[in-house]
Formats: sequence, C-alpha cells, structure tokens
Amino acid sequence: MSLSNIGAVIIGRNEGERLIRCIKSLKNDLEHIVYVDSGSSDGSVEASKTLGVATVILDIDKPFTAARARNEGAKELIAANPAIEFIQFVDGDCEVDEGWINKAHTFLKTSPDYAVVCGRRRERFPQYSVYNQLCDVEWNTHVGDAHSCGGDALIRVLAFHSVNGYSDFLIAGEEPEMCFRMRQQGWKIMRLNVEMTLHDAAMTRFTQWWKRHKRAGHAYAESFYLHGGSQERFRYKEVRSNIFWSLLLPTVLLISLWQPLMLWLLFVYPLQISRLTIRDKRKYASISLSFIVACSNVLSKFPQTLGIMTFYKNFLTGKRQKIIEYK
Repeated sequence: MSLSNIGAVIIGRNEGERLIRCIKSLKNDLEHIVYVDSGSSDGSVEASKTLGVATVILDIDKPFTAARARNEGAKELIAANPAIEFIQFVDGDCEVDEGWINKAHTFLKTSPDYAVVCGRRRERFPQYSVYNQLCDVEWNTHVGDAHSCGGDALIRVLAFHSVNGYSDFLIAGEEPEMCFRMRQQGWKIMRLNVEMTLHDAAMTRFTQWWKRHKRAGHAYAESFYLHGGSQERFRYKEVRSNIFWSLLLPTVLLISLWQPLMLWLLFVYPLQISRLTIRDKRKYASISLSFIVACSNVLSKFPQTLGIMTFYKNFLTGKRQKIIEYK
C-alpha cells in the first residue's frame, strides 16, 4: 500500500541526538516530514535541515506549547502537500518502529470511522531510573477502542480539520482534549497491540517527576474547565480524586490529631498503597514494581493538585501559565 498520502510532523526542543534518531526512523518510509522547533539552542534546527527535513521555527514572542507546534507543523505539511490524508505526529525524543507506519496506515485506510490510531510506546532506558520505569508503565495503556492517544499517533487529516486541530493554548493534555472533541463528533480512537515508538524520558531526579505530575494536574484542571459540563464530565474524575487525596483527606487527618479515636486515619495512605499493590500485582513483572507504581499513584496526587490549584489561581488572576518543563 502506497505511503504517499502520509506525512509526519516532529516537534522538539533541544533534543540533540534523539531528534536525529527520530528523523532517520521516519525517512525510510516517508517523503514528507516537517520538524517544528520551539527555541532550541543545541543545533537541532541545523541538524534537521542537514537531514533534508522541512523546518519550522516557532516565533519566540508567542508562548511555546506542544499543541501550537503540532498545529504549525500540520499547517506547513499540508500547505506543501495538499494530497496528505494522514499525519504521523511524533515527539522529537522518540524513535518510530520500522513496522509502525505501514500497520497504522493500513488500519486507518480500512477503518473509516477512526480518526486516530496509536500503538505501544516504550521507554528506551527503563532500567536507568525508577522514574523512567514509571513512564514505561504509563505508556502501556488499554489495547482496543480508546478515549485518547498520546503525543505519538497517526491522525486522519479530515478528522483533524473537523475539530480545528489541537488547542494551541493548552500547556499539556492537548491530545486527550482533542480526542474528546473528535469523539463528540462521532470519531473513534484505536490503540493497536503493536510496537510504535521508543521514548527517552531521561528522568533521573525526583524534581523531574514532581514537575511532570504538576503539569498533568494543570492539564486535568484546564480540560475539566473546558469540557467538565459535558455528559462525559471530562476530567472530573481526575480532579475530584486529586482534591480528595491531597486536600480533603489531609485536612481531616489534621483535625483527627485532636481526636484520639480517629488516629487510625493516619494509616489511610499506607493502606491505599497496599490495596493498589495487591490489586494490580498481576499487571506488572513483579510485586516490587506493583508497589512502586502504587506509591507513585498515591504520592502524585500532591503535585497534581498543586497543578490544579495553579490553574485556578492563574484563571482568577487572568494570567497564562508558561509550559512546565521537566527536562
């Protein structure tokens, strides 16, 4: 099956060798590739041009977001190649599996009800840190019909245009938000049980983990603000869970310190971690990994709630949040 109707949009900022690897992983299959750079200072722009890739440099006077970069890349790609029907979006710190494009293209060509198809994203170095390992677990989502995709996905141009692409102003969570709007129009999302990309999170410090989850919390709050009134109550569950575990429950615990009979509440967090560890142990390679994931899921409520509060503080004061970078 011809791949002439597929193009790729790569986005990045100071990805260095990872960007070069990403571009090379696409060039064997695709002729039309656009790289969008968000203020790199490491030679990424020069590298992409040397590899023969059309390059868009974002105006630094406007806030950088991944959503804005993807939209600008899609605009450039389609303007130069109007026959493009599908766009492979990929982050510059990823390498695309050699069989992915053909498999994804075949699926969308034979499944006209689907707007998006994604596959298995894996961490390149999960053994380097517990944070990389947690990312690898996070990427392993449900196979089959899905609610959303991540940053790497093959997207039907018709569906992309029907929702006017990504929401430029979102600093994170732009993929699920766009997929929500697609699903509202009747489009479907599919995750295939095939290899798609290798990702390099390069997370080795707790502060990186904290910032990443703060960003996630901000995305939950902003998406809930946009679509929480829908029948699906988009992102309500995530916002409610974070506020309960990191605001309401700690308040109750503080009050209970003055009530000896209520001191058993101090064990709520350890009990929750134990419950999640036991419940999910069959999903992971070992009980220790299940325990690590459970700890992260519970503790991440705190930076995520900080992100939620940051969004509402900015909303009330009329400020725009800059991107929250963890690398």
